Amino acid sequence: MIVKNGNHTSVTVFIIAGLSDQPELQIPLFLLFLGIYVVTVVGNLGMIILISLSSNLHTPMYYFLSCLSFIDFCQSTVITPKMFVNFVSEKNIISYSECMAQLYFFLIFIISECHMLAVMAYDRYVAICSPLLYNVIMSYHMCSRLLGGVVAMGVVGATVHTGCILRVYFCKDNIVNNFFCDLLPLFKLSCSDTYINEIVLFVFCSFNLFVPTVTIVSSYVFILISILRMQSTAGRSKAFSTCSSHIMAVSLFFGSTAYMYLQPSTNSKDQKKVSSVFYTIVIPMLNPLIYSLRNKDVKIALKKILEKRMFS
Repeated sequence: MIVKNGNHTSVTVFIIAGLSDQPELQIPLFLLFLGIYVVTVVGNLGMIILISLSSNLHTPMYYFLSCLSFIDFCQSTVITPKMFVNFVSEKNIISYSECMAQLYFFLIFIISECHMLAVMAYDRYVAICSPLLYNVIMSYHMCSRLLGGVVAMGVVGATVHTGCILRVYFCKDNIVNNFFCDLLPLFKLSCSDTYINEIVLFVFCSFNLFVPTVTIVSSYVFILISILRMQSTAGRSKAFSTCSSHIMAVSLFFGSTAYMYLQPSTNSKDQKKVSSVFYTIVIPMLNPLIYSLRNKDVKIALKKILEKRMFS
């Protein structure tokens, strides 16, 4: 809806274009994403509950993993339920205030995930390269500070981006060419100059991708050197197994995010939608599966919990 305000007009609601404009695909897509969301909720909340109930998993590594699961759950919940409404309604309408709120919380969780993955890489570096000092370095206070830094990065980044977009004037087209309110589609609807917004986006995206990437790469370089120096084959195998899940999760997340925000705007809109689906909906579903299926400690803890429930 576009409302006249004196000699000006302003957008009060946006229309979400969605993933497809073909009516016959709406119900199949609804069922597909409902299944993905159910797996995401069960997987991430299940991981959090399992870690909290299993004393063997009360270590910094699994503390950070439970935080990642919470971030993934929240990120998916910010976007997916609104998608369900859009699939079954005639017009995919979202109010201006709802759009800004969705954008703000989405940015908090997506930025937090970038830095949480970096913190998890640092934790693995300390565990493998300085095992004797691990409990001293990764103390409760250090873990709390690292988590506080992750949250602060998310809140600051989201506040800056949302503050910039609130200064943008929308007066003409109100169709957001995506399945949720994101920065790039909103820039295209602006009636005012978005040059500053684009500079801020590029600077923050570069920082939020570059700094975690450097942290992760440097951590794994030292980890690899340390593993190659190990005499025990069993020690090498255990070190590789604890790192492989994290490397897989990092590759999927940073690859799709970098493609979305650091690629030229001339790229196909459909390709960018697919990339958006991948890092906002698919990856939050995959992360608990990656960490549980490839982690012996998680599988042993789950088996013990299930056995206790069965015998009780």
